[in-house]
Amino acid sequence: MKLLQIVPRGSTRLYGAMIKKQAEIRKAGRGTFSRAGARKRHAARWTHVRYKGSILLEPGLSEAVEVAIKSPERGDEARLLSSFLGWLDRHFGDELSSVNIQYQQLSGRHGGARR
Repeated sequence: MKLLQIVPRGSTRLYGAMIKKQAEIRKAGRGTFSRAGARKRHAARWTHVRYKGSILLEPGLSEAVEVAIKSPERGDEARLLSSFLGWLDRHFGDELSSVNIQYQQLSGRHGGARR
C-alpha cells in the first residue's frame, strides 16, 4: 500500500478541486479514473479503467489531501501510483507544494525476509 500526503500551495482547497476535476473529465466521456462506491462527503474512492485496485482520497489537515493506493497486484499498485501522480501533476502541478509518499507493506503479503 502507498500512502500519500498532498500539500497544496497557499490555501487552495485541493480535495474539492480534485473531486470536481475528475467529475468534469468523466462527464465529458474521457479519463481513466472513475468514482466507485457510495458518495461520501469526506472521502472518495476511485478506480482505474485498466489496473486493479483503488485510490482512496480524504481531506486532511490544513487543506492537505490524504491518499491510500491499494491493489492486490504489486505491479498494478505501482502503475496506479504512477498514473495518479501524472494526473495530479497535469491538473494541479502549479498548485502543489509537496507530495509525500510512504510505502507500507501489508502483513502477510510477502511474509519473511527478502532474498
